[in-house]
Amino acid sequence: MIDVDARGVVEFTQALVRIPSTNDPARGRCERPAAELVEARMREWGWEPRVYEVEPGRPNVVAVVEGGGGDGPTLMFEGHTDVVTEGDLSSWTVDPFGGEIRDGKLWGRGSADMKSGLAAALYATRALQLAGPFPGRIKVCALADEEGLMIGAHHFVAEGLAADVDGAIVAEPEAGEICAVAKGALRLRVDLTGKMAHGAMPQHGRNPIQAVGALLVGLRSLEKELQAAHPAHEHLGEVYVTPTVVRAGTEEQVNVIPAVASVFVDVRTVPGLAHADVAARVRELASHDGIAAEVSVLVDRPPVEVPVDDPVVAALAGAHRAVTGEEPVYGGVPGSTDGTVLTHWGGVPSVVYGPGGKWIAHQADEYVEVDEIVQCTRVFAEAARRFLTGTRSSGPGRRA
Repeated sequence: MIDVDARGVVEFTQALVRIPSTNDPARGRCERPAAELVEARMREWGWEPRVYEVEPGRPNVVAVVEGGGGDGPTLMFEGHTDVVTEGDLSSWTVDPFGGEIRDGKLWGRGSADMKSGLAAALYATRALQLAGPFPGRIKVCALADEEGLMIGAHHFVAEGLAADVDGAIVAEPEAGEICAVAKGALRLRVDLTGKMAHGAMPQHGRNPIQAVGALLVGLRSLEKELQAAHPAHEHLGEVYVTPTVVRAGTEEQVNVIPAVASVFVDVRTVPGLAHADVAARVRELASHDGIAAEVSVLVDRPPVEVPVDDPVVAALAGAHRAVTGEEPVYGGVPGSTDGTVLTHWGGVPSVVYGPGGKWIAHQADEYVEVDEIVQCTRVFAEAARRFLTGTRSSGPGRRA
């Protein structure tokens, strides 16, 4: 196995966790300090990272590490520097930005999602470089805003930086599963406009809230319809059509029929379901006599499905087997990641795999097993070696 700096990757994870890199300008927080730490470590190793200011305080950091072993493919390791808010501090039993190690776990916001994965990607690349030479190159990327609109990944693609990438490993926490499929996300806003009137004289108005009621019933029926047409995916489960926000009127004026009501809908899709068709069906459901309906697409992230025999997936599966001694388990990403952007808009085959539990992200007392950080670093280094040298996995692994 390629020798990795076990102590270094754990300490670097701690240093990243101690930076509260939420996108929260009101509290003076942003990704920049975390990105600067990544950039500094890259420069310590003699790399020459480029920094792209996507938005103020929200940079992408990209370094290309040449293998020195002749021409070959380009592998991308991708992680993000932002984390979600810590939320209610009373729910935590540890300092959310303390990076404390206790009971074999490293605790704190972003420990799993995904500063340990980002650290593992950096240190795996460094380990392979020191063990080199190797053919081709590795592009190590720390991107901004995965937790929001994924502006970092979209900027990366728009700048043409994905054009030479042959495969990408996205270091999100997946509890040891190899995830070559990811659910799609379609988020819609439905604005319904009627006519304001006095509650005592509803005949003089057009109540958009009545249209909201009909729409909510219709959305439930649409979910059942889509689930029947697109059976549950073996890794991703069912299609879901979920109203998440309903907004109309004010409690200060309960005697007033509002002019406008809004419904926000979060649709989670599986491969084979076209998002344009779903949006069109919601527009049909929003139609109501006397009420004008406008449907806006807020987020459109199609599902991702990369074959398990794709070189980047096969290399990762072989590395997992070689390092852990266990058969790889294939699973799916229940949400979307920067890999969605890289694959759908950048044309890059991507696979998601990283340290940390699949379900611990965004919760209080987030943690990652220390041993898992080190093991994942070894898997990443071996996966990179296999991908760049053309060594393939043997055997299909098993399903989650």
